[in-house]
Amino acid sequence: MATPSNSSLEPKTRETKPNSFASVDLSLLAAMTAVAAVDLSLRRLLFFQIRELWIVDLFLLTLSAEEPFQPKKKKKMELCITTSSSQVLTLNNRLIKNSLFAPLKSFNSHLRRNQTSFNSLKLSPSFSRQIHSHLQQPRLHRHTWRVSASSASSSTALGLDKDRLPADISVTETEEPNSRVRLSVEVPEAVCVDCYKRVINEFMKQAKIPGFRPGKAVPESILLSYVGKQNVQKATVESILKRTLPHAMSSVTGRALRDSVRIATKFSEMEKNYSSSNSLSYDVIVDVAPEVKWIPEDGYKNLKIVVEIDNDIDAQSASEQELKRRHKSLGSLKIVTDRVLQIGDVAVLDISATTIAEDESNVQKIPDAESKGFHFDTEDGDKVLPGFLNSVIGIQRGETKSFPLTFPESWKQEHLRGVHAQFTVECKELFYRDLPELNDSLADKLLPGCTTLEQVKETLLQKCHEVEQTAREQATDNAILDQLRKMVEIDIPQSLFEEQGRQFYGAQLLQVQANMKLNEEQLAILSSPKAVNEYLENQRENITNAIKQNLAVGDIFKRENLQFPTEELVKEVENSVAEFKRHKQEYDEDRVKEQVQEILEGAKVLEWLREHAEIQYITR
Repeated sequence: MATPSNSSLEPKTRETKPNSFASVDLSLLAAMTAVAAVDLSLRRLLFFQIRELWIVDLFLLTLSAEEPFQPKKKKKMELCITTSSSQVLTLNNRLIKNSLFAPLKSFNSHLRRNQTSFNSLKLSPSFSRQIHSHLQQPRLHRHTWRVSASSASSSTALGLDKDRLPADISVTETEEPNSRVRLSVEVPEAVCVDCYKRVINEFMKQAKIPGFRPGKAVPESILLSYVGKQNVQKATVESILKRTLPHAMSSVTGRALRDSVRIATKFSEMEKNYSSSNSLSYDVIVDVAPEVKWIPEDGYKNLKIVVEIDNDIDAQSASEQELKRRHKSLGSLKIVTDRVLQIGDVAVLDISATTIAEDESNVQKIPDAESKGFHFDTEDGDKVLPGFLNSVIGIQRGETKSFPLTFPESWKQEHLRGVHAQFTVECKELFYRDLPELNDSLADKLLPGCTTLEQVKETLLQKCHEVEQTAREQATDNAILDQLRKMVEIDIPQSLFEEQGRQFYGAQLLQVQANMKLNEEQLAILSSPKAVNEYLENQRENITNAIKQNLAVGDIFKRENLQFPTEELVKEVENSVAEFKRHKQEYDEDRVKEQVQEILEGAKVLEWLREHAEIQYITR
């Protein structure tokens, strides 16, 4: 006899186990993450597994879609801007990795046991740390200033020595949407000439020109003829960029987001501009830390939260249901031959449904409501579509019934809410349960280690109380986070949106891979840029909400000067590192420390908010 299967008549998405890739599509990923961005709880992150991906942006520096900027291999152009947390923004002239996702390993040993259920419960650690110290910076409007040629800014702050320029460069800063800043850089002729001389000297050292000793002076005209004037111009433009970028970026030091800087001007345009005027101008675009605006100001200090608790998590009723389930598992199903379906029976049903429309040509099938061999336990009638149980009660084996039902507006599958449907149900098999008498003799079978039925009930009730408390705390945290994101206005940078979205997508892709064992071809399709971009667009609202929650939490931690014990951080980091070593996995201890610190900060914020909020619980 077939085992019971789920149906979309239940208010949750029907589970499937595809045997081929044909059934593995983005809709599955979307369904798996429909609430991932909302169900965030930092406090629970201290106790449950985090599966996170490090997402590598394919291009750290885009100079030109028309003519790619390719400096010499020996001259790696790199620009680093430190933030308050010692994270850096890195520019490089190469692709970092071929793979789209680079997984970060797990947290610690006892977290691993719960990774499946709670791997989506996280606040992204990838950007909140680099933003905390700068959330209150005023927004910048168009502003023109000159960078002194003798600027004494720390070279360490930029990760590249700031050359003393022979003249000042002019930088015009323009604020753009999505917390983006455009820096329009004007490089005077004096700087360009100096860069040109350096390039010529470098070529003289490296060029092996017949008739001249290596490293000796070569007439410029001969050198240009040998190397090529265009190659010298390209190298000069490269040198100008390398020397002036650190100066141009001075105004956004500490605010620039990692991996968000790109040169907007095409290299061909820069080369043309330089060759015609011996000067250079170019635009740099960079995402900066967004400002968190609270509406009303400090509104988070007086939160009024209404937390809806599912009736299913009531400890008393949950323990009774669990006892009933265990009792059922000890019985057997026997075929009904002489009567109709009644409460307590199990029926095997073939179910189909169509929409109801006045014009028959508009009638459509409802695939989500179709199921073959659906095992329907009549005692679980409250878990399926309202009215379905009453409509099938009285059906006989081999009989087919047709009846109309309407999906309620609260149905979890949004596209079915309010839909009027005509159901057709065929009863394939009909069973009744033959259960043993529920007494002390079954105690050990119901719950190993128990000797009496009363002991079984008490133990189950205690466990359900723990589950109820956990669910209540989880629901409270979710309600608080949901309220926070409604109280803030944030102009979200595109780089943050893409990074958070890719982390969500990557986590779900890992989950799909674990559940379905995708082959390389299937994995390549699901991890393609097209698949990722479609996911980002489909999940835009969830991703945006998650970012708002993250930044709101980080802002509160800073505003309220919250702290946590240093020894707690040290202990968690040690546990995590020990876990990596035990499994012989690579890890970045600084990254682990950063992640743990952000989790502890988030937990502290939620603890503070619960203490200061007015919370009301209602049962639904």
